[in-house]
Amino acid sequence: MADSGPKEVAVIGNTELTSAELDNNIINTMVEIEKGTSLLRKMEISVAEAEKRTGKNTVNMQEIYTVYLIETRPVDALTEGITPDSLWRRYSEFELLRNYLLVTYPFVVVAPLPEKRAEIVWHKLSADNMDPDFVERRRVGLENFLHRVASHPVLCNDNIFYIFLTESSIATSELTNHLICLFFIQADSRLKAVNAAFRVKNPDGRFTELKHYSDELQTVLSQLLRVRARVADRLYGVYKVHGNYGRVFSEWSAIEKEMGDGLQSAGHHMDAYAASVDDILEEEEHYADQLKEYLFYTDALRAVCRKHELTQFELEMVALDLACKKQQKEELVTGTVRTFSLKGMTSKLFGQETAEQREAKLQVLEQQLKEGEEAVKEKNTETDEFVKTAWVDIERFKDQKDRDLKEALISYAVMQISMCKKWFNLFGCFCIFKGLSVLCHSRL
Repeated sequence: MADSGPKEVAVIGNTELTSAELDNNIINTMVEIEKGTSLLRKMEISVAEAEKRTGKNTVNMQEIYTVYLIETRPVDALTEGITPDSLWRRYSEFELLRNYLLVTYPFVVVAPLPEKRAEIVWHKLSADNMDPDFVERRRVGLENFLHRVASHPVLCNDNIFYIFLTESSIATSELTNHLICLFFIQADSRLKAVNAAFRVKNPDGRFTELKHYSDELQTVLSQLLRVRARVADRLYGVYKVHGNYGRVFSEWSAIEKEMGDGLQSAGHHMDAYAASVDDILEEEEHYADQLKEYLFYTDALRAVCRKHELTQFELEMVALDLACKKQQKEELVTGTVRTFSLKGMTSKLFGQETAEQREAKLQVLEQQLKEGEEAVKEKNTETDEFVKTAWVDIERFKDQKDRDLKEALISYAVMQISMCKKWFNLFGCFCIFKGLSVLCHSRL
């Protein structure tokens, strides 16, 4: 977004551009944008609440769905061109926006959306996508997605993203249709990329290594989340069993005189300890969602690799076609014909070509060679630009990943330490037993 407000936002994805022109426009945009420019510096973005609604779907059947309230406001009074606004969006609209970003900016590691349905969860969490707790976690995830896009040096300047956030006057159906039109400009390239990896002869080692890394990261994070879910199941049972200690200590306190107060207090602490597991596992789920985000990020990394494979494959095909044309020219000039080629078989059946025919073909080949060399040059430039811009964003993603995961793991460790400290409260209860205070403090 430009400094002067929404009217000067760069229009990315103009439907009047060809696919090649659109690619060049996007790459040039990334090169020209200054690092550090961010929509979040000028606009506060939040997904404030979620709301259940009912309506009819595309096949005229009644359905229940969830909508999310997006609120935007200027960071301060000095920010020009931004006015407070709010609008409701469905999860499917977020999906459509992300798909648009994926095909419009194939060199960007686009942030993932939160899961549509709960996966890899411990048994007490509902897998129902209408469950209030799950909807709340998804609301937080959608807000995080918008912040990721709005803080990206390239994506934050996209006009469609700005419309998605602010244009409440545009009907949802109109915006959806507009996004669909832009999406299909380059959707065909994604289909071509499916098998390109199996036909590339000279793959870039860096992207091959990145692809392997994304596969391994996905495996590691999946295993980690499954282990965490099993631990949560067992931890829940252990904590709840401690509630029995509370009942026993309370009963015991009734038959003791000197130890009664300490046992009664210990029983209350055991009850509180057992009840705290729900809050603890809810906080753990927050860290699990952070790991899930990077689990889903692996698909975005592979998408960049697939686009590079397609670009490399197209370059190799153009170069191969040029090599074939050069060989045809050599055969025409020297008069050499391979016996088992189509031309060789034709010559045996119908006789040799006349000098005039060869000259006419030679002129056509000369023109085709010029076009082929120009095509190879353009594809080389396109591939080099893609590699350069993609690798800049990949390095940005790596820095972000290291920073986020380090912070999440440290916070998780701190939370575990705070859980263990709850036993000190119980320790203090036992220390009030008559005659044990001095002993307890000496052990501390």
